Amino acid sequence: MNVSTKLTTLLGSMFLGSLCLNAAELDPAQQWPNWRGPLANGSAPTATPPTEFGEQKNLKWKVTIPGSGTATPIVWGDKIFVQTAIPTGKRANGTPVAALTSGPSVMAQATPPPPGDPGQGTRRPGGPGGPGGGMRGEQPVEVFQFAVLCLDRNTGKTLWTKVVREQVPHEGHHQTHGYASGSPVTDGKMLYAFFGSRGLYAMDFSGNIKWEKDFGDQQTRNGFGEGTSPALAGDRIIINWDHEGADDFIVALDKTSGKELWRKPRNEATTWSTPFIVEHAGITQAIVNATGKTRSYDVKNGDLLWECGGQSANAIPSVVATDGLAIAMSGFRGYAVNAIKLGSKGDVTGSDSLVWTYNKGTPYVPSPLLYGGKLYFFSGTEAMLSIFDAKTGERHVETERIAGLTGVYASPLGAGGNVYLAGRDGGMVVIKQGSKVETVFKTRLDEPVDAQPVAVGKDLIIRGSKSLYCFAAN
Repeated sequence: MNVSTKLTTLLGSMFLGSLCLNAAELDPAQQWPNWRGPLANGSAPTATPPTEFGEQKNLKWKVTIPGSGTATPIVWGDKIFVQTAIPTGKRANGTPVAALTSGPSVMAQATPPPPGDPGQGTRRPGGPGGPGGGMRGEQPVEVFQFAVLCLDRNTGKTLWTKVVREQVPHEGHHQTHGYASGSPVTDGKMLYAFFGSRGLYAMDFSGNIKWEKDFGDQQTRNGFGEGTSPALAGDRIIINWDHEGADDFIVALDKTSGKELWRKPRNEATTWSTPFIVEHAGITQAIVNATGKTRSYDVKNGDLLWECGGQSANAIPSVVATDGLAIAMSGFRGYAVNAIKLGSKGDVTGSDSLVWTYNKGTPYVPSPLLYGGKLYFFSGTEAMLSIFDAKTGERHVETERIAGLTGVYASPLGAGGNVYLAGRDGGMVVIKQGSKVETVFKTRLDEPVDAQPVAVGKDLIIRGSKSLYCFAAN
């Protein structure tokens, strides 16, 4: 059984036992239950979204999403869930904010960093941490509502909005994203929404909160803000909590009660990657990519299974896995890909547990797509695409410029035999799945796209900076 099959099997086990199965039960493989899709690798194996779309073409609906955030929506059945942070225009004492001079964060910014450069250095190993170099925004002053929205997939109508927290954020964020950059996860019955320093919330599909958990406040590198999402592993929710404070950890909570099952300390700079869940040799692993080391934990008890150094600073992309390999990559002030055997033990840095490596043109913000046995990934935040064989590391395409895109934060989507690429300028490019770049379609939306595009059934769902789009062929 290959890893793709094991991932599908693991998905089934995640939902079995939490649902009352019947003939009408939804297939998890046909949904989009977390930010990277049903296999957590950017692919939608059963979806057939349109290859041609735009502001005036195959547009099923387009609605404005209040507030800010680059969170990818998730989809279960006819419901779409999205997280957002909504500015209120007021200070904590209720008085109006006089000058809204810095967009959605509503704070006086320091001099912004140059494009693609979010800050300086990494935390000293073993040290207590700290803010890092310059480029921090000043203290926010505006109250925000941290909310989950539920929309009807057929019409785009908002079914309900649940504000889970209302407060002035304790620190700012990087100018290119907001206070709600993480995505929720669902098992088809409950929704788990993580707002980082604003807490973790378990709610039903009507928006009723069943339990909540507050982990405190993160101190992110350079005040760049938070962006990791929760991961669902059977009956457990896995949260990674790396920041510039002294209390880094990874924790597992019972998804029904919120009870803490285990917590393991970590020593990392701020981490923006989301834990990746995979089963190998009967053990379910939670793998976290990070600047210091990529680490794998036993989901059952939190024991460290293996670790591997070699990533670049500010590791953001999440791990993918195939054919017994976990593939971790990063691309800020350095480039790194490590393809690590899932059955490894201990520290495997530089060992033969690394099946293949690569050190050029790797992504900074977007995560790689694993689709049809191939890896699709960008270089830094540029529209330069590479295509590799995931198992062997064979290079089919290296940093080829994608005409029609300028700047990339969004991770690629694989669906219907095509790969969907989104740009920070609103550019959208569809290429054929395969070993070369063969363009199928190009268009440009009216707003930037930083969130992972989503495909479910015949729908293509894209979150822009202001709007949520749903495209479907007539």
